[in-house]
Amino acid sequence: MRKHIVAGNWKMNCNFNEADELVNGIMEILEEKELPRDTQLIVCPPFPYLEMTSDYANDSYFMVGAQNVSDQEKGAYTGEVSAEMLESMEIDYCIVGHSERRAYYGETNATVAAKVNQLLKHGLKPIVCVGEVLEEREANRQFDVVKQQVEEGLFHLTAEQMKEVVIAYEPVWAIGTGKTATPEQAQEIHHFIRTLLTEKYGKELADEISILYGGSCKPSNAKELFANADVDGGLIGGASLKADDFIAIAMSF
Repeated sequence: MRKHIVAGNWKMNCNFNEADELVNGIMEILEEKELPRDTQLIVCPPFPYLEMTSDYANDSYFMVGAQNVSDQEKGAYTGEVSAEMLESMEIDYCIVGHSERRAYYGETNATVAAKVNQLLKHGLKPIVCVGEVLEEREANRQFDVVKQQVEEGLFHLTAEQMKEVVIAYEPVWAIGTGKTATPEQAQEIHHFIRTLLTEKYGKELADEISILYGGSCKPSNAKELFANADVDGGLIGGASLKADDFIAIAMSF
């Protein structure tokens, strides 16, 4: 049975004191509430707070993920963070190919594939983001776009490697806009992604892979979104910056 996953992407938010307070808030709630069975909580803070968050995670009920990683092994790449560095800090997951990285920093499907390779080489689980922008949705190209992203970013992997991957579908037009894909729209694309995985790797493996929804998911709509057969959780942005909201989403299964 595949895991339900709720991953909080803090993006470039919180100073150190705010980050410390947020992590402590999450821990305090988890000391009082038990997450639903087979639900994995992941906290993805900015790089400077990974060690602090990881130290707390050792005594709590969540895992820690990074928000990005270099596509290079090591060397003269000022400002970059390698998968080996993350591995040495015992970080569990890493977000790859987020729409903001693609839009603002020119990351391509080839870049995503290289980053996935680095993470798997060093024992981290990639959370690979795919999804269409508004113009592509309006042109009814969402299936073509997502298929290309999945195939070019992931389909070079062996079946054993693919088992370590989490996929996050993020309709870019619903990120930070207050818009949300309807449960039917979310299920449609999630099912499409699982069908692609089935055609490439077989049904047994495809049924093991968690596919998350990322796009203005909040406590008020999480339960309805997560009720879909192929929606296995969420990649949460703004709502992950409030401990109560973040845990409320995780309790929505």
